Amino acid sequence: MADLTVPTNPATASSRGAAKTAVARDFGAASKTYNPAARLQRYMGQVMLDQLSEQGCLREAGGGCRILDLGCGTGWFTGQLAELAGGAGRSVTGADLSPGMLGYARATGAPAIRWLVADAESLPLGDNSLDVVFSNLMIQWCDDTAGVLAECRRILRPGGQLCISTLLDGTLDELRGAWHQADPGHEHVNRFESGDGFRRQALEVLPAPRIATESIVLDYPSPMALLAELKAIGAGFKGSSRRRNATAPGRLRAMCQHYPKGSDGRVYATYKAAWLTCRLPD
Repeated sequence: MADLTVPTNPATASSRGAAKTAVARDFGAASKTYNPAARLQRYMGQVMLDQLSEQGCLREAGGGCRILDLGCGTGWFTGQLAELAGGAGRSVTGADLSPGMLGYARATGAPAIRWLVADAESLPLGDNSLDVVFSNLMIQWCDDTAGVLAECRRILRPGGQLCISTLLDGTLDELRGAWHQADPGHEHVNRFESGDGFRRQALEVLPAPRIATESIVLDYPSPMALLAELKAIGAGFKGSSRRRNATAPGRLRAMCQHYPKGSDGRVYATYKAAWLTCRLPD
């Protein structure tokens, strides 16, 4: 039989491994500062939690409902999922790539929750083993969006519910533009999937996914306050071209000067939000 295995490029595999290590490290380092700064994350996750509550998805599966919070971070929504599901015999797992985040979640979360260090692109969970997969602002940090969606479909039982939120291209364009003027030719802001690209990958993997989008604008007293919030949640620039040393003060000042300011003197950052929901056929 012919070997149909596609050989792995060692350089590419090494680059992906390094990127995942950086993601896990940065978010782990932010575990203690994450919750107070995560206003966007709380809003987007709450939208999905409200949908699940209104639809009764967490109670329909009966006493044996099995729920996964994929990319659970500090466990903020993992605990709320457990409370919303309620009832004996319900199983809630919080999974994250970052041991640091899970350490915080384990120390502050409910004792009945199971915590799992796991890569979303290769989950150590059985086929058809879950009723609900909830994932809030995690998938944008993954190299293989379609692969993550395929893993979610694999582990969901027939009739299972998938709820995912993400950020799309256009996110932080104000910051990107200011850096482009202050430090042309050098990236400082993470790249995000286009809306069309995300929709195409979802349609390739999932049956009749529904995607809703919204532009969310948050205000800050200054560009430096925006950078501080991104650092506090571990969402700083993770591209391979990021500088090894701290950005020079002159470049920071130039970026702040180029960042557009509102008539009230504050600065605004746009986040292109997307929510994907999919219920698998029975």
